[in-house]
Amino acid sequence: MAMQGCPGSQMVDMREKKAAVTNAAQAEVPSQLRQWPIQMHLINPSAPYYQGADVVLTADCVAYALGGYHDKYLKGKSLAIACPKLDEGQEEYIEKIKAWIDEAKINTLTVLIMQVPCCRGLLQLAQQAAEQATRKVPIKYAVVSLQGEILQEEWA
Repeated sequence: MAMQGCPGSQMVDMREKKAAVTNAAQAEVPSQLRQWPIQMHLINPSAPYYQGADVVLTADCVAYALGGYHDKYLKGKSLAIACPKLDEGQEEYIEKIKAWIDEAKINTLTVLIMQVPCCRGLLQLAQQAAEQATRKVPIKYAVVSLQGEILQEEWA
């Protein structure tokens, strides 16, 4: 029976593939998280850790899918997470991203999303906020596959 609806809601079983991967890297890896809170509704864009920072705006699922997320994308950066499919009140996100750009004077914004179509909404929110901001900031984005591979990474 074919599944209907959003491709991001379709079931994908990756247990066999993951079980075949070597467990040599099971040593504890330290977190690179530098602040709290991280959920977009809860963050204060004026917080000191956003001032002049490189900021990563990550779709909720990315850090679970992308094994090297902490070292490759989070290390040395400030963070906010959001779900463009499930979060309500996303107009507030645009205002917060604009505040990062204009008031906190962030250096860069990296948006990490999953390959599912609904996730592109997070990149669109960031681009919309950047267009409305008075300052210009480079925006980089990366698309992550359900298997944790980087499918696309470029400057927006």
